[in-house]
Amino acid sequence: MVIQKEKKSCGQVVEEWKEFVWNPRTHQFMGRTGTSWAFILLFYLVFYGFLTAMFTLTMWVMLQTVSDHTPKYQDRLAIPGLMIRPKTENLDVIVNVSDTESWYQHVQKLNKFLEPYNDSIQAQKNDVCRPGRYYEQPDNGVLNYPKRACQFNRTQLGNCSGIGDPTHYGYSTGQPCVFIKMNRVINFYAGANQSMNVTCAGKRDEDAENLGNFVMFPANGNIDLMYFPYYGKKFHVNYTQPLVAVKFLNVTPNVEVNVECRINAANIATDDERDKFAGRVAFKLRINKT
Repeated sequence: MVIQKEKKSCGQVVEEWKEFVWNPRTHQFMGRTGTSWAFILLFYLVFYGFLTAMFTLTMWVMLQTVSDHTPKYQDRLAIPGLMIRPKTENLDVIVNVSDTESWYQHVQKLNKFLEPYNDSIQAQKNDVCRPGRYYEQPDNGVLNYPKRACQFNRTQLGNCSGIGDPTHYGYSTGQPCVFIKMNRVINFYAGANQSMNVTCAGKRDEDAENLGNFVMFPANGNIDLMYFPYYGKKFHVNYTQPLVAVKFLNVTPNVEVNVECRINAANIATDDERDKFAGRVAFKLRINKT
């Protein structure tokens, strides 16, 4: 025999719900007395307080091992790469000599990029250093901060300095300047105490033919040891990277030329096929003339 449950009315359900929320006979709120709720709240307060304290202690211990100025791990960039300026999408430097708008954007980028290299700013902020040796500034137990930087004057870039240059870095005449810079790596002694320089060439035989002649500033694309080591953005406040400017004199017009520039240094490998930017940079150069 099936016993049918008595169906509760809507009013009964509401009354039962009210009694669950607050039972005036047993003084229970949602099925628990005030003492029971107090013990539960105390438990979770202690539990989450302990977790917070443990997390805070762990973070404090970890931060004691981290320097405010030098990254603890630098394995992402063990070998510095090279980059070019003007900075362009896909590393393509395209110049339409007859179209001012096509190259003036490059000129504006270079003006802004080279502004910190002005001789007056360098003389005000940086030191005249002895060439041919590293400019080391050890702490010797006392924080040596900020570190001083060596001057790299804009006038060292010769015909690519853009100072009083009516050709706008050569872009208005189809003889553009491209600037090569080495990425910064903290505490890296580039060159291993030997001289180093940047060289450029066409990637293939046909590129070499179309590339034509070029000149480099400073002479032979030299990068001096005195600009190393780099101590980091917070330590080396006024550090300006050494540059090499390449002025292309007679690139075959209306032809895309693949150019590759490398740093020749004893401790910088440039033949790693897994990292095509390690110690080198490749870009495309095209001078359009009508």
